[in-house]
Amino acid sequence: MPTQLRRWVLGVCVVVGLGGPEDVRAQADPQNFLFNAGQTIQPFYDGWAHNPDGSFEMHFGYLNRNYVEEVQVQIGGNNRMSPEGPDRGQPNYFYPRVNRRVFSVTVPADWGDRELVWQVTTHDESYRAVGWLQPEWEISAPGAGTASAEGPANQPPTLAVEAPSAIALGDVLTMMATVADDGLPEPRQRGGGGRGTLPTFEPDSDGPTLPVNVPQVQTDRRKSPVRGRVDRVNVSWTQLRGPIGASVDVQDDAPDGVATVTAMFESAGVYLFRVQASDGRLSASEDVSVTVR
Repeated sequence: MPTQLRRWVLGVCVVVGLGGPEDVRAQADPQNFLFNAGQTIQPFYDGWAHNPDGSFEMHFGYLNRNYVEEVQVQIGGNNRMSPEGPDRGQPNYFYPRVNRRVFSVTVPADWGDRELVWQVTTHDESYRAVGWLQPEWEISAPGAGTASAEGPANQPPTLAVEAPSAIALGDVLTMMATVADDGLPEPRQRGGGGRGTLPTFEPDSDGPTLPVNVPQVQTDRRKSPVRGRVDRVNVSWTQLRGPIGASVDVQDDAPDGVATVTAMFESAGVYLFRVQASDGRLSASEDVSVTVR
């Protein structure tokens, strides 16, 4: 083999040899993997809105990077807000994955260009959400920007929650939400086809057999806020504070006008749930605190 050709072949081999490990390292980048547990919490700022009295509402949510693991971070050094913190109503319980507008902080009309910071530390890593009244982050107040004939007449649902303030560990907690609404807004009418037709995702009976994908993430074990329905009003129960391991289930045999859930707890502690009733545009909410002894 001529000397020049041998040098060319050797050069190709060296380039290929050096490229292989780099490709492997790129594929092994942790950012390319999905994790059921062991990951961090990223709080985020979800925008701000005007209040009728001139004050402002600043909204926050979070990303729990785990796909299954619930996380509790006590209010204090590892879960704090500033200024005027550490406790400004933020959660200390975190559902898996993305949860938007979990809580809001009211700031005065003269807030100006000051910043409101929420910092959460898990696994020795700290992440912050920084909120300020930047014009681009302004969002509509509930019910605004949804023009319709009944819009001005629409009133938020009424909500009354009944639940004991304390139960013994091992007992079943029952929470009943009595809901009433004015029937507005009217339900939207969908057409008989085209864009108004929702996909069924059902394969044709005479079509090819679809493959069954092996799940890499155990989404069937993922906790999330519990939702029910009273007439056309959606009712949700969201845990904001308390130990992990609470199991909440909607009861289907509730009387008319009432949404009922039952809950069991693995650990003693003080649990805080936010119950919200929404007609699709306006909502009402109530916080329920339960001590499990």
